[in-house]
Amino acid sequence: MQFVHIPVMLEECMKALDLKEGGVYFDATLGGASHTMEILKRTSPSGKVVATDLDEEAIANAKVKLSDYLDRIKIFNTNYKNFNEVKNLAGIDGFDGALMDLGVSSYQLDNRSRGFSYMANDSVLDMRMNRNSDKSAWDVVNKYDKSKLAYILSVYGEEKFAENIAANIVKARQVKPIDTTGELVEIIDRSIPFKFKQNGHPAKKSFQAIRIEVNEELDGLDAAIKDIIRGLKKGSHVAIITFHSLEDAIVKRTFKDLETDCICDKRLPICVCNKKREIKILTKKPIEPSEEELERNPRSKSAKLRVAEKL
Repeated sequence: MQFVHIPVMLEECMKALDLKEGGVYFDATLGGASHTMEILKRTSPSGKVVATDLDEEAIANAKVKLSDYLDRIKIFNTNYKNFNEVKNLAGIDGFDGALMDLGVSSYQLDNRSRGFSYMANDSVLDMRMNRNSDKSAWDVVNKYDKSKLAYILSVYGEEKFAENIAANIVKARQVKPIDTTGELVEIIDRSIPFKFKQNGHPAKKSFQAIRIEVNEELDGLDAAIKDIIRGLKKGSHVAIITFHSLEDAIVKRTFKDLETDCICDKRLPICVCNKKREIKILTKKPIEPSEEELERNPRSKSAKLRVAEKL
């Protein structure tokens, strides 16, 4: 299958990064490499990128797509949460900017063998960004107990009918394992009353929740953001694109924490916590896709871009 990728808020991201000729940038989620290529183009002839991605297929595609720039990019098949290790391996003292695009790529969604999409009925339940990972969506759906399933669906998917769905999953798998996305969609569909199916596909929230659990997307996100920001040079920018409210809340909270000076009890005469403000938030409200982009790429609908400057 061809690796097709439409970058979200490309121009907004490039502007946010305040790119400089010859700068060195960190791309936390290489994905379809469209953002990466633009960074390399706009920092020519000597700008460099260090990138990470869990998906070996994405990396293989990126090496083809970026064949003209391979002397200016280092790609690591690892999680961006291992930023400090990557930074040391790349031999970088400080980056001139960093981009985190936390969305799932169109290739992953559209590739039936990956099992991400609720629109492909015959796909195996997989959803692993790293296909070498031991845990897949099949394991979550077929092995987690009812209470854990309900918790994941409720918290990660913000699904109102999490208890119903979890109960019906457990009931169905007592007859036979739930092997395909279509089987799971059918269970979810009959777990939700008809009048609550008017706003989008009924399985969307549950699939999001299971994907987040499989890939541990929210675990350690705040710590990773802090590591990445602390790996930037003074005056450099970090730009983060999120695609659902849970991610955005973590980014917003982490930015606020990093922008806050002293957290001592106000009754104390002097500061004893030694906490110093580390960033200036440049987007009091997140940047969202334009109407033109939404028409061109409906999958960008939920995207939000937050930007901060390292102090």
